[in-house]
Amino acid sequence: MIELTIAAPDADALIKHVTGGKTELCAVLYTSQYVRKDGVRRLLVREVSFPAPGDYSRMGELEVELKPDFVAKASKHARLEGVGIVFVHSHPGSFPPEFSAVDDDGEQHLAAFLAHRNPGVTHLALVVSRGGVACRVLGASDPIRVISVGNDREVLTGDSNSHVPSEARYDRQVRAFGIEGHKALQQTRIAIVGLGGTGSIVAQQLVHLGVRDFILIDPDTIDETNLNRVANAKKKDVGQAKVEVASRYLMEVNSGAQVEVLQGNIVREKYARALTNADLIFGCTDSHGSRAVIQQVSYQYLIPCIDIGSTIVVANGSVLHIIGRVQMLTPSLGCFTCSNLLDYNEVRRDMMSEYERRLDPYLQGVHQPAPSVMSLNGTVSSLGVTMFLSHVAHVPAPARNLVYDAIATKLRAVQVEPAPNCYVCSRSGGFARADTHPLNVRHD
Repeated sequence: MIELTIAAPDADALIKHVTGGKTELCAVLYTSQYVRKDGVRRLLVREVSFPAPGDYSRMGELEVELKPDFVAKASKHARLEGVGIVFVHSHPGSFPPEFSAVDDDGEQHLAAFLAHRNPGVTHLALVVSRGGVACRVLGASDPIRVISVGNDREVLTGDSNSHVPSEARYDRQVRAFGIEGHKALQQTRIAIVGLGGTGSIVAQQLVHLGVRDFILIDPDTIDETNLNRVANAKKKDVGQAKVEVASRYLMEVNSGAQVEVLQGNIVREKYARALTNADLIFGCTDSHGSRAVIQQVSYQYLIPCIDIGSTIVVANGSVLHIIGRVQMLTPSLGCFTCSNLLDYNEVRRDMMSEYERRLDPYLQGVHQPAPSVMSLNGTVSSLGVTMFLSHVAHVPAPARNLVYDAIATKLRAVQVEPAPNCYVCSRSGGFARADTHPLNVRHD
């Protein structure tokens, strides 16, 4: 299976450009590519190029053709960058588009040319009308799934027809956001990083909503101090891996769930790369190093992330602040670096081994356990899961960055503008580079 993923702003600009005039028009997309563990080949749109009027050899209401020298330049650019090409053109009208016999013939020549000039990568054809899009492998006939990711996740074409169970347990939520919204939940593979206070509650809520496919990542085991806030942990679970405790609950609620359990630290390459198999990530960790890794994977592989955190500040026996935060990382939204949320001295500490920390003269002190209670964790976890429902099932809750102040009893939406040249989330950084860009992780 092949899946083309495009950032929502790029999809909007593409559709507007090629369908906005009186003639058919073209565009060229350049894609980074990688293969998930389940065999799905993901093509990530890294760059969008719109030909100038002089790049066309023919242009009319019912025909369009690019000059051979433009195609040759596009092929050379793709070869030098190690990326694939998606050739896009428009069809007139407001009906869902279909490839024509003229398209079939033209693609055969393009496919043969690219097989010689750019071997080893997948190239696609995409046709766009005001009624939708259609996509296929260049010169072939099998349809390709196209997904737009941004504030929302939209399947533009190629949605699978997986069976939606008719169990009565889902009746009330189907009444809320419809069978299509419920189906979208069931088809989304969720990675949860951190199965402690917030992550365990997120997992609990998602499985009750009907999510069936999970990747659970956490290095720690349950100790007695966790029992006040880790959902579904019992005293007999002390010493058990947090991921195993969470997995047990998921399977008890839905015996048909698919749960991959990984007991390890996300700052290590093996566990960071496991995130590339997900459709969405929940970041439920309080480590700066793990957040740095998660945000890189999110933007580099176009996998949206919902990050959840809570803080209780105590001084001289008094509670000064009770703050929760829920932030989405996705194309068009600023990352943690843009938000100035990461302490890079702490990132460096988290990337070190215990031996390396002892030898480093610039790292001082030890981390002390932070205050944590289940009610605050539950509040921010619920806000995060509701944000997920909005993103996938289009529940009308548009905020993508929330700050909760329990003492002031305020919940407010904030906006973080992405920095133009951010090395994490901009096109001059890791945006949509997939495996062509190294992950900043531990390789031991």
